[in-house]
Amino acid sequence: MALSLSTPAKSAGRGTEPAPRDSPLRRKRNRERLRTLGFLSPWLVGFSVFFGYPLIATVYFSFMHYNQIKAPTFVGLRNWRYVLEQMPLFGPALWNTLWLVVVMVALRVVFGLGVGLLITKIKTGVGLFRTAFYVPYLAPPVAATVAFVFLLNPSTGPVNEMLSWIGLHGPSWFNDPDWSKPSLVLLSLWGIGDLMVIFMASLLDVPKEQYEAAELDGAGAWTKFRYVTWPAITPIVLFAVVTGVVQTMQYYTQALVAGKLASGVSIGPGTVIQPGYPDHSTLTVPQLVYSMGFQNFNTGAACVLSLVLFAIAMAVTLLLMRKSVGLIPAED
Repeated sequence: MALSLSTPAKSAGRGTEPAPRDSPLRRKRNRERLRTLGFLSPWLVGFSVFFGYPLIATVYFSFMHYNQIKAPTFVGLRNWRYVLEQMPLFGPALWNTLWLVVVMVALRVVFGLGVGLLITKIKTGVGLFRTAFYVPYLAPPVAATVAFVFLLNPSTGPVNEMLSWIGLHGPSWFNDPDWSKPSLVLLSLWGIGDLMVIFMASLLDVPKEQYEAAELDGAGAWTKFRYVTWPAITPIVLFAVVTGVVQTMQYYTQALVAGKLASGVSIGPGTVIQPGYPDHSTLTVPQLVYSMGFQNFNTGAACVLSLVLFAIAMAVTLLLMRKSVGLIPAED
């Protein structure tokens, strides 16, 4: 009797044992894992090659003395102390970069949203206005910057000439430290076509029934925008702000070309021009990274500057992604 009672217990205990290594269930799970890794492999390879390895290498070289010729040697925190405490241009470059991030990104989002709202309300000639605002975005950055420097030339530029016709004395624009960064902002607003298209798509996607219900309740234009339009386009605004911050943190070409052209120095073979004209007002951290890494061959300091940019961009992005900022709906 005791033997018969113990047999089922033993068999029940066997049922809870893990499946053998060659069981069909285990083989099925392994195949699913391999299939998932196969689908993820393009992203994993791209992430490892174009982000993971460069980031690890940047951290590694930030603690090394490396001139791209001799083998790197470990110097500890010497590069970090040099950049954060002794580099004279780091402060102006960081200030200019953060100024552009705050002012340029905010004005581009507001202006792009305003143009998108305007075009969605126009009844006739929509294609003409849409093309007129989008075509400048297709201009290459160097060509657009050259054109703006010519237009805003304080002596011969047509903008100051037209201002003089109405009795206004035009500023020196790219030749004035107080006006050089606002001139770059005007250049960025001229090429607002990318944000205009994004905001137009989001605005046209707002259900018309919500506008009709708001009108029945007596809502005005501002009330409809605040309680109907804004909640619907908030994710798009967040996307525009985050991508704008990341792009402006890498702001390089337009500021460098504008400074070199406004300085009037002829550029030829072997000519080395310090960026940031006038008075380092257009100097950005990416320009400093290039100058330190490829002109002065100080790879360690350039890597430190890159990591500082990366840390600031990540901090700002995480701040914008917080629900308390207001760009993410609470229910999400």
